[in-house]
This record gives sequence, C-alpha cells and structure tokens, in this order.
Amino acid sequence: MRADPKVETAPKPAPKSSKTMPFALAGVFLLMVLGAGAWILFAPTSGTPGQVQNVAPLYVAVDEFVVNLQPEDGDKYLQTKFTLQVADAQQVELVKANMPKVRNRVLLLLSSKKPSEISTPAGKRRLAAEIVSALKQPFTDGGAPQQVSELHYISFIIQ
Repeated sequence: MRADPKVETAPKPAPKSSKTMPFALAGVFLLMVLGAGAWILFAPTSGTPGQVQNVAPLYVAVDEFVVNLQPEDGDKYLQTKFTLQVADAQQVELVKANMPKVRNRVLLLLSSKKPSEISTPAGKRRLAAEIVSALKQPFTDGGAPQQVSELHYISFIIQ
C-alpha cells in the first residue's frame, strides 16, 4: 500500500528533557524570591512597633539673612539662606508659626560671628550646628524642644 500524498503527517514533538526541569524550577524560585524582596522593600509600612519606616525628610525654608559680622579687618557682612530639616509635619507648622523667634535667634547668632570663624568649611559646619542647637530650644517656657535635625545652606556669602 502506498501512502496518500494528500495526507500529511505532523512531525512528533521532541520529548521534553528531564534535564531542563531543575532549571525551570530554579527560575520560578528566583522570581518568587525577587518578588518577595521587592515587596518587602517597597510595600508601605503600617507603623508597627519595631518596624523601620522610610520617611521622607521635611524641610522648612528660612528667608535670607544679611547681617553685619564682628569687625576684624574692616566691615564685613554675611548673606546666607538655608533650610531646616525637621521631624514631621507638626514640626514644620511649629517652626513656621514661630518664624519671628527663629529669625531672631539666628540673627543674634550670626551677628556675633567674626568672618574668620565662619569662612572655612569647618566653620560653616560649626555654625550650622550652633543654629540647630539654638532652634531646638523650646519656643515657650516649659515647652518641648523642637525636632530640628539639620541645617542645609542654600547660599553663604561673606563680603
């Protein structure tokens, strides 16, 4: 008997190799581990005690200061602008509501400095720490200290 030329026989699929099964399982496992890791890193936190939360820092902009510095070799003045890093939105509002006190404390501190004390990077860092310390002091008698953590200069010019 002769095969009918009109009937085509489909080629039989090659049998799956049992050697590829461990690689497929390893790939699925790797995807599961990566997915779990991404969920742990990027899932919102619920504020459970002991759980680390990634909270974006909050900043309060402080208007520019122009102050006369203590004389050394002629009259010099400082022009500076900075932002304050605070703990939370409540601290932002507290600092903004007390901005006249903030500006007064900073103005008195800045005007007490000599140019040579604040012209170096180390001097600028010391000044920033002094300002933060002054602004942590409670705005009211017996009040809680402000939660100001850092000062970031935007401009700093001595002329």
